[in-house]
Amino acid sequence: MTDPVEILLVEDSDADAELTLRVLRQNKLANSIHRVLDGEEALDFLFGRAAYTHRAEYPLPRVIMLDLKLPKVDGIEVLRKVRESERTSHIPIVVMTSSREERDLVESYRLGANSYVQKPVDFDEFRDAIKQVGYYWLVINEPPPAAR
Repeated sequence: MTDPVEILLVEDSDADAELTLRVLRQNKLANSIHRVLDGEEALDFLFGRAAYTHRAEYPLPRVIMLDLKLPKVDGIEVLRKVRESERTSHIPIVVMTSSREERDLVESYRLGANSYVQKPVDFDEFRDAIKQVGYYWLVINEPPPAAR
């Protein structure tokens, strides 16, 4: 059995993903991070399908960092599918998006997002936001007993 994934990073932007990974690792906030490039791959990973059929027996991530604007299956649909499943509904989902659309914010919370963070354009602000999100969800937050 491989080490459990602490963070599933669902991000199609290489620049945003690289910065996110670097900040989390520099601050020792996650030992095991898995990145997927689109919503379809995120669902395959979480539900043990396609290239991830071997994952069916492995623990789920402690937190999902989810971009909304994704190819194939958008982040709203990923959020909907994760919350519909008893197997995945407990996983905290942090929406991290450049979207400034109020409808995205409202719909994300309506579907059960735990947090909604607009990605700052400024490099230092983006780095600080990632650090704070990682620290809260991986250090401070206490997961439910069934999810441990």
